[in-house]
Amino acid sequence: FLQSTPATSIPTVQVQGQQMNLQPPSYTAASQHAEQMKKPGQNFMCLWQSCKKWFQTPSQVFYHAATEHGGKDVYPGQCLWEGCEPFQRQRFSFITHLQDKHCSRDALLAGLKQDEHGQAGNQKPSNK
Repeated sequence: FLQSTPATSIPTVQVQGQQMNLQPPSYTAASQHAEQMKKPGQNFMCLWQSCKKWFQTPSQVFYHAATEHGGKDVYPGQCLWEGCEPFQRQRFSFITHLQDKHCSRDALLAGLKQDEHGQAGNQKPSNK
């Protein structure tokens, strides 16, 4: 009799605890803001206006920017990349500009260093 009473009450406490652990409140928030979160291996950020999405390779940033910001239905007629002069550009000219000026590996890394204002301690800026 003595053993059965604690044995039945302890599992119900554990079950309630597990149910609460299955639904952390941060789960839904994390999925909504997933694009803002940097995942391991994502070292390149789209610096278009307030986009700030992370990617693994410069070519992924270029493809994203060309389609999401430079697509024919969304392109605003000028480059809105952080730190870029907002000249009027034809879309085809903009795509070339994007690839040459903003989506090369060096340009993306340099833009990140500017964006972080020297917070990246392990990356030395290369002033060429």
